[in-house]
Amino acid sequence: QVQLVESGGGLVQAGGSLRLSCAASGRTFITYTMGWFRQAPGQEREFVAAISTRSTYYADSVKGRFTISGGNAKNTVNLQMNSLKPEDTAVYYCAATRTIPTTNGDRYDYWGQGTQVTVSS
Repeated sequence: QVQLVESGGGLVQAGGSLRLSCAASGRTFITYTMGWFRQAPGQEREFVAAISTRSTYYADSVKGRFTISGGNAKNTVNLQMNSLKPEDTAVYYCAATRTIPTTNGDRYDYWGQGTQVTVSS
Protein backbone atom coordinates (compact mmCIF):
# COMPACT_ATOMS: atom_id res chain seq x y z
CA GLN A 1 0.00 0.00 0.00
CA VAL A 2 1.25 3.46 -0.90
CA GLN A 3 0.44 6.56 1.06
CA LEU A 4 1.12 10.15 0.07
CA VAL A 5 0.61 12.92 2.61
CA GLU A 6 0.88 16.60 1.68
CA SER A 7 1.62 19.46 4.05
CA GLY A 8 2.56 23.12 3.92
CA GLY A 9 -0.48 24.75 2.39
CA GLY A 10 -1.97 27.95 3.76
CA LEU A 11 -2.88 31.55 3.11
CA VAL A 12 -0.34 33.95 1.65
CA GLN A 13 -0.41 37.35 0.01
CA ALA A 14 0.36 37.79 -3.66
CA GLY A 15 4.10 37.84 -4.22
CA GLY A 16 4.72 35.63 -1.23
CA SER A 17 6.07 32.10 -0.98
CA LEU A 18 4.99 28.71 0.30
CA ARG A 19 6.70 25.34 0.43
CA LEU A 20 4.65 22.19 0.01
CA SER A 21 5.93 18.79 1.05
CA CYS A 22 4.76 15.31 0.17
CA ALA A 23 5.80 12.37 2.34
CA ALA A 24 5.57 8.99 0.65
CA SER A 25 5.48 5.66 2.45
CA GLY A 26 4.82 2.04 1.67
CA ARG A 27 7.06 1.58 -1.36
CA THR A 28 10.46 2.56 -2.63
CA PHE A 29 10.08 5.43 -5.07
CA ILE A 30 13.41 5.20 -6.78
CA THR A 31 11.86 4.46 -10.16
CA TYR A 32 8.71 6.51 -9.71
CA THR A 33 7.83 9.86 -11.17
CA MET A 34 6.46 12.18 -8.51
CA GLY A 35 4.19 15.01 -9.48
CA TRP A 36 2.15 17.92 -8.21
CA PHE A 37 -1.27 18.81 -9.58
CA ARG A 38 -3.79 21.43 -8.56
CA GLN A 39 -7.49 22.01 -8.85
CA ALA A 40 -9.26 25.30 -8.36
CA PRO A 41 -13.01 25.50 -7.67
CA GLY A 42 -15.02 24.89 -10.80
CA GLN A 43 -11.94 24.05 -12.84
CA GLU A 44 -10.33 20.86 -14.04
CA ARG A 45 -7.28 19.40 -12.38
CA GLU A 46 -4.08 20.65 -13.97
CA PHE A 47 -0.48 19.56 -13.99
CA VAL A 48 1.96 21.72 -12.04
CA ALA A 49 5.33 19.94 -11.88
CA ALA A 50 6.96 16.52 -11.87
CA ILE A 51 10.31 15.01 -11.01
CA SER A 52 11.90 11.75 -12.10
CA THR A 53 15.36 10.25 -11.73
CA ARG A 54 16.41 12.13 -14.85
CA SER A 55 14.78 15.54 -14.82
CA THR A 56 12.13 18.00 -13.71
CA TYR A 57 9.10 19.23 -15.60
CA TYR A 58 6.91 22.28 -15.15
CA ALA A 59 3.70 23.73 -16.47
CA ASP A 60 4.29 26.95 -18.38
CA SER A 61 2.18 28.85 -15.86
CA VAL A 62 4.59 28.11 -13.01
CA LYS A 63 7.93 27.87 -14.79
CA GLY A 64 10.47 30.16 -13.19
CA ARG A 65 8.39 30.57 -10.03
CA PHE A 66 8.00 27.01 -8.70
CA THR A 67 10.74 24.47 -8.01
CA ILE A 68 10.19 20.76 -7.45
CA SER A 69 12.82 18.77 -5.58
CA GLY A 70 13.35 15.47 -3.80
CA GLY A 71 11.98 12.17 -5.04
CA ASN A 72 14.16 9.18 -5.83
CA ALA A 73 15.02 7.30 -2.67
CA LYS A 74 14.25 10.21 -0.37
CA ASN A 75 10.52 9.48 -0.41
CA THR A 76 9.82 13.18 0.04
CA VAL A 77 8.96 15.62 -2.70
CA ASN A 78 8.84 19.35 -2.16
CA LEU A 79 7.33 22.17 -4.17
CA GLN A 80 8.80 25.59 -3.48
CA MET A 81 6.38 28.22 -4.72
CA ASN A 82 7.62 31.79 -5.09
CA SER A 83 6.05 34.93 -6.50
CA LEU A 84 2.62 33.48 -5.87
CA LYS A 85 -0.37 34.91 -7.73
CA PRO A 86 -4.08 34.81 -6.88
CA GLU A 87 -4.56 32.45 -9.82
CA ASP A 88 -2.35 29.92 -8.03
CA THR A 89 -5.14 29.45 -5.49
CA ALA A 90 -6.18 25.79 -5.55
CA VAL A 91 -6.02 22.49 -3.74
CA TYR A 92 -2.61 21.01 -4.47
CA TYR A 93 -2.20 17.24 -4.78
CA CYS A 94 0.89 15.08 -4.70
CA ALA A 95 0.87 12.06 -6.99
CA ALA A 96 3.11 9.18 -8.02
CA THR A 97 3.33 7.05 -11.14
CA ARG A 98 5.46 4.12 -12.18
CA THR A 99 5.50 5.32 -15.76
CA ILE A 100 7.78 7.78 -17.48
CA PRO A 101 7.10 11.43 -16.60
CA THR A 102 3.75 12.63 -17.80
CA THR A 103 1.48 15.63 -17.38
CA ASN A 104 -1.58 13.38 -17.65
CA GLY A 105 -3.07 12.92 -14.21
CA ASP A 106 -4.88 9.77 -15.31
CA ARG A 107 -1.51 8.04 -15.59
CA TYR A 108 -0.72 8.56 -11.90
CA ASP A 109 -1.40 5.61 -9.63
CA TYR A 110 -1.30 7.17 -6.19
CA TRP A 111 -2.64 10.45 -4.82
CA GLY A 112 -2.50 12.38 -1.59
CA GLN A 113 -5.49 14.01 0.06
CA GLY A 114 -4.56 17.51 -1.04
CA THR A 115 -3.58 20.72 0.71
CA GLN A 116 -5.22 24.11 0.22
CA VAL A 117 -3.19 27.03 -1.06
CA THR A 118 -4.89 30.43 -1.02
CA VAL A 119 -3.21 33.53 -2.44
CA SER A 120 -4.84 36.85 -1.62
CA SER A 121 -4.53 39.90 -3.82
